[in-house]
Amino acid sequence: MLENKANTKNKIHLGLKTRDVVAAYTLLRIVVGINYFNHGATRIFQIPGFIDSMVNTMQDSWIPEFLVRINAALVPPVELIVGALITIGLFTRGALIVCFVLMIVLMYGVTIIQNWDTAGSQLIYNIVLFILLAGVGFNRISVDAWLRRKKRSQNQTNKH
Repeated sequence: MLENKANTKNKIHLGLKTRDVVAAYTLLRIVVGINYFNHGATRIFQIPGFIDSMVNTMQDSWIPEFLVRINAALVPPVELIVGALITIGLFTRGALIVCFVLMIVLMYGVTIIQNWDTAGSQLIYNIVLFILLAGVGFNRISVDAWLRRKKRSQNQTNKH
């Protein structure tokens, strides 16, 4: 049986209406994006201090200082960029994957120095990133979705 557009809009997934899942997904995506964006924004003009802080934090680890410096220099701009992209929903899937890679690097570092409180906090970030990446099909209120609709509309116009 074919579903009409109204039924698709309110299709139930595990007892949840699609429009509610889309709203929840959108709000969670924006909150996570703002979080990452502001992490990067507050550090972006203080990168030398952030690098020195990370070197100090990691001084008792076996990781060479130059690797700590390189990674620390990359964290603020990556947070800023992926945060902005996730907030507006542009290149959402890719931005979430980059976030996961960033979190892998950060998790590796904090577990080497046995900072278990931070590791626990980062696990929460990773669960939220998992939810967003696994649910990217609900990313319907975003720049990505707008661009898809615009492209579809142009393709339909070109066919006529």
